[in-house]
Amino acid sequence: MFCAGNRCGKTIAGAYEVALHLTGLYPDWWVGRRFHGPIDAWVAGQKAEGTRNIVQKELLGKWGRLGTGMVPHAHLLDTTRRERPSNAIDTAFVQHVSGGVSTLGFKAYSEGPGAFQGTAKHLIWFDEECSMDVYTEALLRTAIVEGEPDGGIVIVTFTPLLGWTQVVDAFLGAGEGVV
Repeated sequence: MFCAGNRCGKTIAGAYEVALHLTGLYPDWWVGRRFHGPIDAWVAGQKAEGTRNIVQKELLGKWGRLGTGMVPHAHLLDTTRRERPSNAIDTAFVQHVSGGVSTLGFKAYSEGPGAFQGTAKHLIWFDEECSMDVYTEALLRTAIVEGEPDGGIVIVTFTPLLGWTQVVDAFLGAGEGVV
């Protein structure tokens, strides 16, 4: 969880970490979780337009200039489009340094927890706070991932505009770590 005030770079930090996991291009100094092969991931904003305008832009670049975001152009193999909103990506295929291909799906958590049901995921990133039922569904998708004894990871980057919610409590629990 990266929880801080507005305009602090939370989204950029989240996009950077997701790009590392998708590509396997970890810097030498990286001490966080590493995936050693291609991953299957979802990223989401509150609404489809926000996912396109913010998350998609940070990861892949502006529409018409895909490959200028955190995922390097040489690693962005292909994309499929969503019907709505216009210029929105549904799925991106990213070259991993291992030779395999990572899959990245774009979602909106305003669609509810049902939109996050399905298969196991190595990584799910929520940019801005989601509801507890969506967060819980993400935990289920990342709990057991084939070939990953520690399961997958859920990343949440947001400003706590709603105060001390269940999602905040899931990370910080009863005020631990609050300054």
